[in-house]
Amino acid sequence: MAHQNPTPFVYLDAAAAADARRRGMDPHVLEQTTQDLLKFLYMCLPDTLVYAGAALSALPASSGDAEDRISALPFGLLRNIVSRLPAKDAARTSVLSRRWRPVSRCTPLALADAHLLSGVLEGFRQPARADTPALAATVSRAVAAHPGPFRAVHLVCGYYADADRQRELARWVQTFAAKGVEELVLVNRPWPLDVPLPAALLDVATLTRLYLGLWKLPGTSALPHPNRGAAAVFPHLRELVLCSMEVESRDMEYLLAGSPVLENLGIVGARKNVTRLRLVGQHLRCVQICLSAIDSFAVVDTPSLERLFLWETMVLDGSCARLRIGKAPKLRVLGYLNPGIHMLEIRNTVINAGIKASPSTMVPGIKILGLSVRFGVRNDVKMLPTFLRCFPNVDVGLILMLAASEYSSRCLSECSESAEARGGKPFCLERRFQRIASSVLFG
Repeated sequence: MAHQNPTPFVYLDAAAAADARRRGMDPHVLEQTTQDLLKFLYMCLPDTLVYAGAALSALPASSGDAEDRISALPFGLLRNIVSRLPAKDAARTSVLSRRWRPVSRCTPLALADAHLLSGVLEGFRQPARADTPALAATVSRAVAAHPGPFRAVHLVCGYYADADRQRELARWVQTFAAKGVEELVLVNRPWPLDVPLPAALLDVATLTRLYLGLWKLPGTSALPHPNRGAAAVFPHLRELVLCSMEVESRDMEYLLAGSPVLENLGIVGARKNVTRLRLVGQHLRCVQICLSAIDSFAVVDTPSLERLFLWETMVLDGSCARLRIGKAPKLRVLGYLNPGIHMLEIRNTVINAGIKASPSTMVPGIKILGLSVRFGVRNDVKMLPTFLRCFPNVDVGLILMLAASEYSSRCLSECSESAEARGGKPFCLERRFQRIASSVLFG
């Protein structure tokens, strides 16, 4: 029987596959894990500012004296047309006619490395293959050829594990800073997972939107801190999302303090335990923390905060995560609180089972509240009425019910009985909310 070649790897490079074998791991399992990780990460990324499906083509003229009316359009409108094309098609417009020659160089660049590869990120945003050695050279040419400014740069298909690639990335980032990039999306292709971002990233002061995935943030301990008189790091940044990042608490605090106009913050799958996260920001409106381990989370001073989402947050040692809600007068949406994981603190009062409701223990502005409750755990059930009394004006309740065994209506009646035993009013979830939506998961 002829020797059959093993199935080639699509999402692993040769070095990562060899390292997996040395560690006694099956590289094919790592291949599947990498594909799943990248698919999930790509779903968290914003769409590119140009449409990859746009085709640059010209219809044959019906007669020899056909008039080129598009080229006669105002220069500003031609720039608008070119700005909607992928970078490689935008560059090709320069050969259409003398009128088009300067248009692409005068149009802010929107570069996405996925558009430089055939069949990438189409449909369900499939990750690119690992064997794309020419991609870096193509990106380098595109970055060097355009005089700027750069409207958006999305680099999500590259490998930066070796020193040469990291130096090349550092040069790109320096160019982005010099050419005024506004939106930047940088994703490293694993493995390894701890590839450091170039320190030059902290010099890109023109950013308004920043997405980072599968990197280690550069250390900031030796840098002047914005809270102590130093200039803002990202003075124009409005949106920051960190996906599967290795982040230290002090570096996270540095980023937030250095982004004074930040409106939207997302942390998805932080790979290192962010022991504390303090929210301070005059313009912060929406915060989403998912699949991350955080010991202490404090809403300190956020006068504009409207939505706070905590989903599948955890503590690695099995203890409770402290959630402190301080100054957030506009907070309207909060979830998912888990009585078994979150130790709730409102202002300076820790919310324990049976505590009496008072103005100092309430957040009256909350209108939509999400809860994740293990109804098979008695202590979690006992905390549910106490949690809900902290939010007296909730209209919509979203309850994710985690049942250790078969779910039954007795779970809800326990809430009412525990409240009556403490001299309180009988408690009924159906009467508590104007609308209630629930999901039940059996473990």
